[in-house]
Amino acid sequence: MDYFKRVSAQTPTRFWINNVTRAEAQMAIDNGAVGCTQNPSFAYKMLVHPLDADHAKEVLAKIVAEEPDDTMVEVKLQRELVGEVAKIWLPLYEASKGQQGYVSIQGDPFDESFETIMRLARFNREAGPNVMIKIPATDHGIEAIEQCIREGIPVNCTEVMSLQQCIDVMDAYDRAIEGMENPPMVYISHIAGIFDQYLAGVAKSQNIDISSDVLWYAGKAVAQKVVEYMHDRKTGVKLINGGARGLQHFTEWVGCDVANTINWRGTADKLLELDGPVVSRFDAKIPAYVIDELCNKLPDFEKAYFTGRLTPAEYEPFGPVELFCSSFRRDWKAVLDMIAEMRK
Repeated sequence: MDYFKRVSAQTPTRFWINNVTRAEAQMAIDNGAVGCTQNPSFAYKMLVHPLDADHAKEVLAKIVAEEPDDTMVEVKLQRELVGEVAKIWLPLYEASKGQQGYVSIQGDPFDESFETIMRLARFNREAGPNVMIKIPATDHGIEAIEQCIREGIPVNCTEVMSLQQCIDVMDAYDRAIEGMENPPMVYISHIAGIFDQYLAGVAKSQNIDISSDVLWYAGKAVAQKVVEYMHDRKTGVKLINGGARGLQHFTEWVGCDVANTINWRGTADKLLELDGPVVSRFDAKIPAYVIDELCNKLPDFEKAYFTGRLTPAEYEPFGPVELFCSSFRRDWKAVLDMIAEMRK
């Protein structure tokens, strides 16, 4: 068996794929992937993809001809493209009786009010039975997460960079499922890779004297704390590890009961090529001096690592969350610009 299939056979860690084309989705499934996450950059990535651009532009042209609102054009384009990928995962979803084969989709990153999240969640859910709605764990987002769960909609709670966000999501889940016989599938996406990238950028820009070896542990340290809390609560919420910025964001999570989502190009294909040994590393204890140095030198790590350091109103403007969302908004706007140009 190849690397990912051996990981699944020997550990509770599962392989998910991120922002894939239709061809990459099938390759991922063939190599053991059991789920897929797409984000608001997906439509742009398909419109500029060397192999999928012509198809994406054809779909876009048809929608532009029928829909007068540019934002809804992009929403419909994304739903159509994600829906095509979801169909590839549908046999796995059906065979697993709804335990695997989900494909997540997120709404407009410029309007994340409760009303808009819910309107687009219900709209995007129509793309397929295995379509999972991706909602940011922010102030209004957590309210929408709770409502979606009440309506039986599967949810991927994303943009999570702190332990307190995870706790607030689990609280919302507990409220929503009270009296419910068959709760929908709900995941928390802890974005460790982007968190690491953000802290490394802060250390560099502020000339903070901190070892790269210490920085390397940051996202994993928060993730270990999240897993500890989830285990203690015996929550029905599952965990996704996202935002990989290096192979370690997969290999260091091996052994954890987690859906580890990575890009095909540059990460999944590289791990398949290396075909390394399956080593359960996630539970390896992080030295106390590492946690101390991260807390003492990087206030944003301390906010993420401990409870009560952030309020829901502070989630959206939290530095690593802003970094994560900046690429979504950039690519979403790029598609709006393409639509405007097409209308000319």
